Amino acid sequence: MKTSFSRRNVLKSGLAAMGGIALAPHLSLGAFSHSSFPLDSENRLYYSPLMREYMLDERPNVPAMIARLNANENPYGPPESARKAVAESVSGGNRYSWKELATLVDMLAKKEGVTKEHIMMGPGSSDLLEKVAIVLFAKGGNIVSADPTYMSLIRVAEAVGATWKAIPCKSDWTHDLKAMEAAIDSNTKMVYICNPNNPVGSIMAANELMDFCSRVSAKVPVFIDEAYLELAEGDTASMVSLLAQKKNVIIARTFSKIMGMAGLRVGYAVAQPEFLNKIEKITRGGMGICHTSVLGAIASLQDKEFQAMTKRLNTQCKNYLYQELSALGYNYIPSYTNFVIFPIKMDGKTFLSKMASKGVMVRSFEILNKPYCRVSIGTMAEMEYFVTSLKELA
Repeated sequence: MKTSFSRRNVLKSGLAAMGGIALAPHLSLGAFSHSSFPLDSENRLYYSPLMREYMLDERPNVPAMIARLNANENPYGPPESARKAVAESVSGGNRYSWKELATLVDMLAKKEGVTKEHIMMGPGSSDLLEKVAIVLFAKGGNIVSADPTYMSLIRVAEAVGATWKAIPCKSDWTHDLKAMEAAIDSNTKMVYICNPNNPVGSIMAANELMDFCSRVSAKVPVFIDEAYLELAEGDTASMVSLLAQKKNVIIARTFSKIMGMAGLRVGYAVAQPEFLNKIEKITRGGMGICHTSVLGAIASLQDKEFQAMTKRLNTQCKNYLYQELSALGYNYIPSYTNFVIFPIKMDGKTFLSKMASKGVMVRSFEILNKPYCRVSIGTMAEMEYFVTSLKELA
């Protein structure tokens, strides 16, 4: 079964009781911030007006982690081709890898159908999200996005002086593009769209998003975070094609998901050269990627068989989870990613503790006063163990 929420109940959901939290400037969580995470009165991590995250008070004391399903990692990677490339490249680790990085940029430009001047590299796409936030919001302004959504760019923007206009998702958990466009004002410096959206897993119809980005980018830059797009099934499309039309869009992609290189940290942004030049004046994109990661990325990019396998197995394991959740009476949100989120039947912290005691690591959020579990898609064996553990909690 699937789940949705009523936006008419947003103000009745307890947000008004938060008083100043919902209305006051958000607490800072920048990449360079040394402040502690903002917690609410119940010791939950404050994400947004609509969302909190449950946290365990201490690291669970369990014999071994059996299923690590809390970070949306690829359980099959890196591919053997990348492992070999990384191992063979270690001896060259005493040299800067500018030549190899240029080769990777050329390959990505060909893949995306743009020139190399449209590409900016980074150690993971989150690094690029944060660099863009630092440069664009150094003098304030506001950013418009959905709520819930991925918070990396937003938190850094707030940390350097921006305000956040959080627009609740629609009842099917997709972006309310009409409301987001209406929220743009003279102080808006960027619209951020995570598509597919983390942490809810929803995706926008390609033609609807294309129309929005084409039209709105004439007013302000539109940043589309496509970290999970290559895992999505169905009618999907990258917004990269808008660059040929000279639209002011920025698209972030990563090697962390379908290519299985989360720990090796490689990502890239595709945007108009003049936009990337503004970022490069402040911080160099490719400087933080190590030699071994560059060589691993070159190998992974060419390994189409591994990418196809990852997508196929991710879909198989996700469909298995759907069936089991439905049989247990859990109303999941349909996901176009490598994770699934669904409302649970107990307090989020209790749920985390019980799952951790079984060697299962997941995430737990509260959305509109309801506790949810977000579980990453692992191997079939890991998903079967997760389901078994979930049944034992019932």
